[in-house]
Amino acid sequence: MKSTRLHSSAVHRRAWPNRIFAVLYFAAVVTLIRRQILSLLNSTIPIPISLLIFLADIILSFIWVAGQGFKIRPIRRNTHQENLTLIIQEHEFPAIDLFICTADPDKEPPLSVVNTVLSVMSYDYPPEKLSVYVSDDGGSQFTLMAFTEAVNFAAYWLPYCRRNQIIERCPSVYLESNPVWVPEFDEIKELYETMKNRIEKVLIENIKDKDITGRGMPNLIYVSREKRKNIPHNFKAGALNVLVRVSAVMTNAPIILTLDCDMYSNDPQTPRRALCYFVDSSLKDNLGYIQFPQAFFGINRDDVYGSEFKFEAKIYPSGNDGIGGPTYLGTGAFFNRRSLFGGPQTFLVPEIQELSPYWVVNKSIGSPDVLALANQLARCDYEAQTLWGSKVGYRYGSVAEDMYTSYLMQCEGWRSIFCHPRRPAFLGNSAMSLFDLLSQVKRWCVGFLQMGFSKHSPITFGIRFLNPFLAFAYIYHAFCPILGIAVTIYAFIPQLAMIGSISIFPKVSDPWFFLYMFLFLGAYVQDFVVFMLEGWENNSIIKWWNNQRMWIIKGLSCYPFAITDFVITNCLGITAPRFNVTGKVVDEELSDRYNRGMMEFGVESPVFIPIATSAMVNLVALACGVGEVAIIGNERFKDLFGQMFIAGYGVVNSWPIYEAMVIRHDPGKMPTKITLVSLFVTLILSSASYYYLRNV
Repeated sequence: MKSTRLHSSAVHRRAWPNRIFAVLYFAAVVTLIRRQILSLLNSTIPIPISLLIFLADIILSFIWVAGQGFKIRPIRRNTHQENLTLIIQEHEFPAIDLFICTADPDKEPPLSVVNTVLSVMSYDYPPEKLSVYVSDDGGSQFTLMAFTEAVNFAAYWLPYCRRNQIIERCPSVYLESNPVWVPEFDEIKELYETMKNRIEKVLIENIKDKDITGRGMPNLIYVSREKRKNIPHNFKAGALNVLVRVSAVMTNAPIILTLDCDMYSNDPQTPRRALCYFVDSSLKDNLGYIQFPQAFFGINRDDVYGSEFKFEAKIYPSGNDGIGGPTYLGTGAFFNRRSLFGGPQTFLVPEIQELSPYWVVNKSIGSPDVLALANQLARCDYEAQTLWGSKVGYRYGSVAEDMYTSYLMQCEGWRSIFCHPRRPAFLGNSAMSLFDLLSQVKRWCVGFLQMGFSKHSPITFGIRFLNPFLAFAYIYHAFCPILGIAVTIYAFIPQLAMIGSISIFPKVSDPWFFLYMFLFLGAYVQDFVVFMLEGWENNSIIKWWNNQRMWIIKGLSCYPFAITDFVITNCLGITAPRFNVTGKVVDEELSDRYNRGMMEFGVESPVFIPIATSAMVNLVALACGVGEVAIIGNERFKDLFGQMFIAGYGVVNSWPIYEAMVIRHDPGKMPTKITLVSLFVTLILSSASYYYLRNV
């Protein structure tokens, strides 16, 4: 008898090796901390150095323990959407409201956003059950006009995709991919080029507008909310909540898909995959959302910036799936609308009945009453004295609204699912500039710290309501920016101590030396194995190496800068955090350098100073260590091996930085001002260490 199951899952084979390794590694960590505490009481090393190394090891240990939540029970899932119509007929499919947010037409070109919209409008799903809502926080007339012109093209594009069974339904990507030629190809290409060059103002509603075959098209609704300087607009979370309210009075679909404007649909079957979980009676009562992985196109061969975010977007969510569900990644998630209104057992009744997830819409989208109410719900002062942003909708209080929202939803009792099909459901732009990537990560980190030090901190609040391992996972996310303290300490202190001729690690001949090596190599080998096994067919050792290098670079730059920003804005209250949109406009010369695997600096930003300074300090320290060993002999090598190893490791990782400072002359090289400032800081630190530590 043919199976009618809609989905299946299995625990990853790496679960048990992870658990065994965790026990061994934890024992080693406890042993190291105990040894360091005893050493502090009877140390020949200067106390400031001992305390800093101890602090770094405590932080690394804390984050490592929290990170075990991801590794204890990782799950791999599969959907069987071919069985969907055996359980539910197409005319019974639930409606879906699709939310796409854009904020700056200069950084997010309207044509790119239009391509994202067209890719989801052409889903393999009943078009009358799809409604696409576009939030334009930039209020750009050009964006509005670009969308309205896209409507004409959609009337041809949707039937073209259906007739020819096109899988790649983002028009720009499809037309650039040298597809198999079909009789209509030339016509559709000409229509696309026309759309790029013409702008007309037209809005559509599927009960009136048809494609060229006479079939209805999905609703397309443009929303630009009211914003005033004296009223907080709460960034993306605020925009999403406006869409929740506006869509409630227009279509009120039980399922909501949120999507970034630069992340187009790569698989027309994606809604059906999500439906495999939403229609499962054993899941739907407490299923809050289904998260698909973030995946990116245009990444260079060796992924020089670690832009794939393999751990954050694939490995960690898979690990969370086995202990309660993945976090919301900010895009590519199908939400149960009901989950935005309190917990599974504690429904929060909205202020007006039209906003209830159970409200049945009985008026046309274009009716005067509906439009008038929608305008009222999009006002900037509507949320005053309501639960929006605190207990209803997407949550405020962190610029990482995605993680904060999913965290609070899971504390309320909702679970989530990570759906990871072989073909990526969505593909987005990757950063080609190191500054852009570090700025983006810094913004996330500020949001994580806001969550970690809020009244709903995972340490004090989440641990009471979540699976303990899931709470650990959120603790890891919330406090991972403090890794910047540990990384900065290990990037400078052992090296400066070596310049000052002070040995701070056990000799090679000391049994304790092997404990340090096990902790270092054990963590790196596990990281390497997990990285290589996830999507192994597209992996390489160089990709892994670049990924671990970026971990160090982030630890030296965006992590400590995020801590500083958090302290200034949230603790001292000097300024409010600003949301900076990451640019999606591509410069041809920049693109060429990126595709050749070159790191792009180019900007005179202080975020590069600790990176460049660390590279110089490690080089100076290694030279000092080698010189001292050459003069004194083999016994000194045994004393300094640990520090020479760390400095050498830093030097090898810093090659692209040396190249950018000394060898390169293109616009993406390290700015001369940054190089000179870093050189000055290196001279000060090295001189002070040499003269002070040698006289202690």
